[in-house]
Amino acid sequence: MAEECVSATLAVAVSAARAFTVLADPRAHPAIDGTGWVQESVDRAPLTEVGQVFRMDMYHPNHPNGDYQVVNRVQVLDPPRAIGWLTGYRKDDGHLEFGGWIWRYDLAPLGPSETEVTLTYDWSAVPQSIREYIQFPPFGPEHLTNSLHHLAELVTGRR
Repeated sequence: MAEECVSATLAVAVSAARAFTVLADPRAHPAIDGTGWVQESVDRAPLTEVGQVFRMDMYHPNHPNGDYQVVNRVQVLDPPRAIGWLTGYRKDDGHLEFGGWIWRYDLAPLGPSETEVTLTYDWSAVPQSIREYIQFPPFGPEHLTNSLHHLAELVTGRR
């Protein structure tokens, strides 16, 4: 695939500040996830700074263990306009290893109570060694759209 990122955009009927607050709360991520892989946030603190690490319990039927945990490191934090993180894992020796893919949300106010939210999944920095055993993107194109609809439902209280 020549393109190494996918994105989707949706107008959400809340302020950018409200949408950002929900995105910066790792406890909300299982409800926002469009694949059903994110099970629970291990770390409960809001995302407040670049470099902050937060973990998620995951499940995927094709993962060797089924249940597993990812470690995310905040790469972008520009309230209320953008938030994004790299995903990886903790190695047996305790060091963090990141695979090169990033999740990013960009928020553009359309008015006081409406925001255009763009979700981007970018795998352009994934090394060949990882591409040999993970196909990118590892989900269908509907995942991003599903995630944005889940976010909209969550922030507007319709969920």
